[in-house]
Amino acid sequence: MKYTWRWFGPVDKVTVRDAAQAGAEGIVSALHHIETGAVWPVDDIIMRHEAIKAGGLYWDVVESVPVSEDIKTQTGNWKAHIANWQETLRRLSASGIRTVCYNFMPILDWTRTDLRWETRHGAKAMRFDLTDFAAFDIHILKRPDAKHDYPAWLVEEAAKRFSAMPDRRTVALAQNISAGLPGSADGYTLDQLLEKLRTYQGVDRSRLQSNLVDFLSEVVPVAEAVGINICAHGDDPPWPLLGLPRILSTQADYTYMLDQVKSRFNGVTLCTGSLGARADNDLPLIAKTFADRIHFVHLRNVTRETDATPCSFFEDEHLEGATDMVAVMAALLEEEKRRRAEGREDHRIAMRPDHGQEILDDETRGAQPGYPAIGRLKGLAELRGIERTLRHPQFGRV
Repeated sequence: MKYTWRWFGPVDKVTVRDAAQAGAEGIVSALHHIETGAVWPVDDIIMRHEAIKAGGLYWDVVESVPVSEDIKTQTGNWKAHIANWQETLRRLSASGIRTVCYNFMPILDWTRTDLRWETRHGAKAMRFDLTDFAAFDIHILKRPDAKHDYPAWLVEEAAKRFSAMPDRRTVALAQNISAGLPGSADGYTLDQLLEKLRTYQGVDRSRLQSNLVDFLSEVVPVAEAVGINICAHGDDPPWPLLGLPRILSTQADYTYMLDQVKSRFNGVTLCTGSLGARADNDLPLIAKTFADRIHFVHLRNVTRETDATPCSFFEDEHLEGATDMVAVMAALLEEEKRRRAEGREDHRIAMRPDHGQEILDDETRGAQPGYPAIGRLKGLAELRGIERTLRHPQFGRV
């Protein structure tokens, strides 16, 4: 596999040189300062390439080219935004990029109630606490009819939790949940978030799926023409939030998307952490099922509080948690072997150690939540060890 590392640009507290020392071979980055829906300027693309090369690595994967809310709802400037997305693909291809990740989550990207929750051994991890989230939705955001989306026991627990919540916690909870894309300066006030939610009135699961297929029908032919694999990241967490539908949460969801637009350039960003938050997602099986269409991989693990959906969970160490990481990597390495035999140029699948716990001196650096230097280094080292073992002639796997 090709070991990559997410870098948020010059503002990132973890440098490209740090990534190289950690064992990364390539960089995953994006132009977070460009307004969603706009074309990425050629000069900005070139500057990002040059900044990464100056640190000793190359820009391998774009994560992400954001899909605007207009596209997801097919309102406003959605057609112009699709045209701009297409043009951005052309410009990225001309610069040498061959893989572009995106997601189709309404309004919110990955959602956590805690960004630095303390684990059993003192490391800091991201966490999704279902009761805290319900308390936010019902009592802080005060979304109309929110309580109808939760079972009675959870509504009661959320009320108790909120009544005992100090003001500083309610502020932090609102900030954590309403943050924008990772690496961006975007985010919503409570009023802005409520207004955004109103724009999704009438957009149910079926319509959002249809809008995704329409989007892919327009952009995949361009991706084919310019030689870029585009790959959809799953919902995080993989269930509806704030009354909004989610459409990339299960194996069946991905099967539908891939069957509707059958091109190999229409593919999957396999995120073991996002999909792993559901007990009914079998990650090794998903890796085998979609192997030919997996263009990018996020390897991380979560520990669920229960096997119910939805549930509370936290970001565990990369080899802990509910997902059998060895089995997942074995499936991916088998796919790489098959691609090499076919002579495919993309036979090395880009992977990155997704997220990571803050350990040792990470807390003093002030990196993006979920993206510490040492925590990710540890995860990457463990994952590299798995691959080296699986490739060893003594085991004869790949």
